[in-house]
Amino acid sequence: MAKRDFYEILGVPKNASDEDIKKSYRKLAMKHHPDRNQGDSGKVAEEKFKEAKEAYEMLSDPQKRAAYDQHGHAGVDPNMRGPGGEGYGGFAEAFGDIFGDMFGQQRGGRPGAGGRQVFRGSDLSYAMEVTLEEAARGKDAQIRIPSWDACEVCKGNGAKPGTQVKTCTTCSGSGSVQMRQGFFSVQQTCPTCRGTGKVIPEPCVSCHGQGKVKKQKTLEVKIPAGIDGGMRIRSTGNGEPGTNGGPPGDLYIEIRLKKHDIFERDGDDLHCSVPISMATAALGGEIDVPTLSGKAAIDIPEGTQTGKQFRLRGKGIKGVRASYPGDLYCHIAVETPVKLSEHQRRLLRELDESLKKGGNKHSPTGDSWTDRLKSFFS
Repeated sequence: MAKRDFYEILGVPKNASDEDIKKSYRKLAMKHHPDRNQGDSGKVAEEKFKEAKEAYEMLSDPQKRAAYDQHGHAGVDPNMRGPGGEGYGGFAEAFGDIFGDMFGQQRGGRPGAGGRQVFRGSDLSYAMEVTLEEAARGKDAQIRIPSWDACEVCKGNGAKPGTQVKTCTTCSGSGSVQMRQGFFSVQQTCPTCRGTGKVIPEPCVSCHGQGKVKKQKTLEVKIPAGIDGGMRIRSTGNGEPGTNGGPPGDLYIEIRLKKHDIFERDGDDLHCSVPISMATAALGGEIDVPTLSGKAAIDIPEGTQTGKQFRLRGKGIKGVRASYPGDLYCHIAVETPVKLSEHQRRLLRELDESLKKGGNKHSPTGDSWTDRLKSFFS
């Protein structure tokens, strides 16, 4: 079968510029790449990928293109291999761009000075416990976190004093090597020097060749008012240092709320249990309840039952993103007296007999409870 015209394959005119040819090839290679086409369609795509590859290989080389323009397919050797082997040759640069577009840069790394791979440092996490009062009002705190300083013994170069750091012979100091696998030409971090471009024959005994030693540093942290448990504060640049001059990671301070003796927090609202005596529940009266800003008074109506809820507006917490504070919910718990004297027992029995003589009017839930029991047993 006669070969298709290389310009027709790439979809460009014969007077197309080198940049137009490169753009067209990249588009076709992305579309027909075998990894993006599976099953039966993958076989067709693979053939189109090879076809576009061959066309670009010929037209991207000025000498091959000139021979092709003058003599057609007869002017070029269809089995010609580029200097890289396996049919890549002059299009390695374009293919490298495509590989980056499809799969992204090497994880965590990017090209640095001299072609070496630089890597961003890892993020650190620090758990900080704060009280409810501190979370509500905010605070300035100091924490100690690990840091890295240049090794004083080797002055930061990682080599034993009196010895020298040498250029890596595997990558010639570039920090990366070319790996060829089938259709792919992949640039990888040098396995010998791990991207540094250097090797240390005799590492420093103090830092073990790292050129840095771990220490502790004190960091000032501002806890904003209204912060809640589970939130994080980001401290930029205070994580692990980068590699080969890469940027440092970040420090994330995770807030944990200590258990409070009185209040429970629910978002910007607060909840507390308020015990009252039987007499206060029956007769009513005014009681004091705690808030984060002091005491507050609430009126207990006559006949208040356990579970009754009172809402104090604005007595909660103003969250970090809220425009006004939440509320305080007081949950009433009627206390049953204990350790009664004989006189107190006698008084309670007299009260109980008096209440029974009044019928169910003294028991707001008595009728409904009796009716539910009758329905259950019937």
